[in-house]
Amino acid sequence: MARVLSGLMVVIVVVLAVVGGRAISAQDKHNVQVSGGLAFSEFRGYESWPVIAISENEGKIAAIVGNPVMIDAYKAGVPGNGKPFPDGAKMAKIHWNPKKQEAYPGQPTVPGTQHDVDFMVKDSKRFADSGGWGWGAFDYDAASDTFTPATLADKPPQGNDAKCGFACHTLVKNRDYVFTEYPTR
Repeated sequence: MARVLSGLMVVIVVVLAVVGGRAISAQDKHNVQVSGGLAFSEFRGYESWPVIAISENEGKIAAIVGNPVMIDAYKAGVPGNGKPFPDGAKMAKIHWNPKKQEAYPGQPTVPGTQHDVDFMVKDSKRFADSGGWGWGAFDYDAASDTFTPATLADKPPQGNDAKCGFACHTLVKNRDYVFTEYPTR
């Protein structure tokens, strides 16, 4: 009986060590930061922000979400009313690889594995030289469940600073550098 209990204790210790090791080695995504740019921690809670819009582009499905400051600005008519978004407005664009939902009627295309997440924050003082906005893009690796800053090899290429989105977003300077529209609900 003592031998069985002793063997059981060894199994329990090994299982706890393996599980505990995984928990310790798991990445805290909030510690990831673009060198010289935005940190994931600046967008803590984005997973529960309201949806601004959804999109499909270059074979990826995306949900664009905003913090309460961003949503309130959209509801007040920004940027269509000619006013800029206020400081503190934040957006996240979460991209997924598409997959077919084979068992559902019509076999709709739905989000599969996450591909990446992009962030924008309005801070006129901190990002005065990029239209008042800071950007950050983070690639997701499903196999390791980790995020890393996007690079110049990504599409579109991402520089390693908070201005990585500025070049593209100058196309919508008249919309305070924001592409996403807030559709009627």
